[in-house]
Amino acid sequence: MAGQKDRETGSELGFFYGYLVVVASLLIMSVMWGGYYAFGVFFKPVLNEFGWTRAMTSGAFSLASMINGLLTIAMGWLTDRFGPRMVMTICGLFLGLGFILMSQISAISHLYLFYGILVGAGMSGSFIPLMSTVSRWFLKKRSSMTGIVAAGTGVGALIGPPMASRLIPIYGWRLSYAILGGIVLLVVILFAQFIKRDPAQVGQVAYGENQLGREGLNLKVEGLSLKEAVYTNPFWVLFATGFCYGYCVFATMVHITPHAIELGIPAISAANLIATVGGLGIIGKVLLGRVGDIIGNKHIMIVGYILMSAVLIWLVQAEKTWMLFSIAGIFGFGYGGITISHSPLIAELFGLRSHGLIFGVWDISVMGGAAIGPLLTGYIFDMTGSYRRAFMLCAMIAFAGIILASFLKIKGGRK
Repeated sequence: MAGQKDRETGSELGFFYGYLVVVASLLIMSVMWGGYYAFGVFFKPVLNEFGWTRAMTSGAFSLASMINGLLTIAMGWLTDRFGPRMVMTICGLFLGLGFILMSQISAISHLYLFYGILVGAGMSGSFIPLMSTVSRWFLKKRSSMTGIVAAGTGVGALIGPPMASRLIPIYGWRLSYAILGGIVLLVVILFAQFIKRDPAQVGQVAYGENQLGREGLNLKVEGLSLKEAVYTNPFWVLFATGFCYGYCVFATMVHITPHAIELGIPAISAANLIATVGGLGIIGKVLLGRVGDIIGNKHIMIVGYILMSAVLIWLVQAEKTWMLFSIAGIFGFGYGGITISHSPLIAELFGLRSHGLIFGVWDISVMGGAAIGPLLTGYIFDMTGSYRRAFMLCAMIAFAGIILASFLKIKGGRK
């Protein structure tokens, strides 16, 4: 009936624009992270051509993570202030150009400039602006919807590395990077134009706002400012868990393919390990995102760290192909659960007033771990000739994540 508004969304058209935001965000997330995770596939060809050490080559990824973390604060603030469309357009431009210029490197300085700085700057918009925006569109189903968008990192891992592993033997690693960059430019900039900052821009309200009271959602909708949030204990506990997450995930994603090749597994099969992490990561994000709406996101985080720590211990001794793929799958499922817990936990702990900015500052911890993890893992290999000690260190850091997550206190909600 004309003029009758939907109870959940306030829409008179029967269509909630937030679903389009979710789809566009998922596509953008998939393409950006697909290119980023392909670094492990390009690792050996670049290493073989230039003869750099693993630590030197990993250092470019670590620099990208540092730049990503530093600029994420600005991207969170810009998203709160100007909206995600501008942020994602600029980041898509930087990321696409960074990948294209990787095809022209001839010195270590080029690697650090094009990948470390340009790709790092582009990736600063790959998670926080999208997740923060989706959180503004949904009160009910928030964990489920952010889980779908966060699954884009898994989709990227599922598609990007295998695609790169097939392009490289045909076109070489240089042209393959140029192709990757062109795809990123087109998809990210195009779909960024469909993302709106909040429901008010299209005359709607957040999904579920008209039915669910704030008390029932356990959310401080107005929330804390960044200054207020950083003076709370939960912020720093969550900050520490972010470091554990970043260290373990990115050390594994960068080095699991070279590790498999060292064990004699063919390069294409080794690249499929990252795809396995991504594929099970998708399931973990979507399934555990739904479960998080029921049992609470703190518990999802703890389960994720338990799975990660267990399989990283297994990885220290695993040598058979089936073991590595089993480890990759369980690791992906666990890390997917941790990934989806972050944005809803920040909303539950600190509200939505400065969600993007708080999320961006918190993300420094993740990018700090992402910077140190791959670099230190490569250095340990250079010193010992094996990844065993490096992966055991990852397992210990994941175990620390279990302990830290158990100390998080959600006031008025699930403990």
